[in-house]
Formats: sequence, structure tokens, C-alpha cells
Amino acid sequence: MPSRDVQWMIGIVLTAVIALSAQLAVQISGVRTDIRRLDDRLRAVEVAVAKVDQRLSTLERLHLPTPNPAD
Repeated sequence: MPSRDVQWMIGIVLTAVIALSAQLAVQISGVRTDIRRLDDRLRAVEVAVAKVDQRLSTLERLHLPTPNPAD
């Protein structure tokens, strides 16, 4: 059986490890939330760029002359 001092040290170390694990879990959860928000914003940008690309394609078809196959 370890001495009383060793038992206290083991208890303190285990308590610190558990506390740090809990804090790390909270931090990871916050990072996941931030990544989800960033992903949603990126998706919104992708949709907006796709709309602009579609409008540009429409304008190009309407305003650019069709290539002449004889050229």
C-alpha cells in the first residue's frame, strides 16, 4: 500500500487529468460549432457564386455572337 502522501499525489493527478479532459471536450465542441457555422457560410457563398455564374452564362449567350463554323 502506497504511503498517504503518494495516495494524495495520485488523487491530485487524476483529478487534474479529469478536469483537463472535461475542458478539452468543451473546447472541441466549440470548435465543431465554429466549423459548422463556417461550413454554412461557405455553402451560402457557393450558392451565390453559382447564381452569378448562371447569370453570366445567360448574358454571354444573349450578347456574344455565335462562332461562324466557316472561320
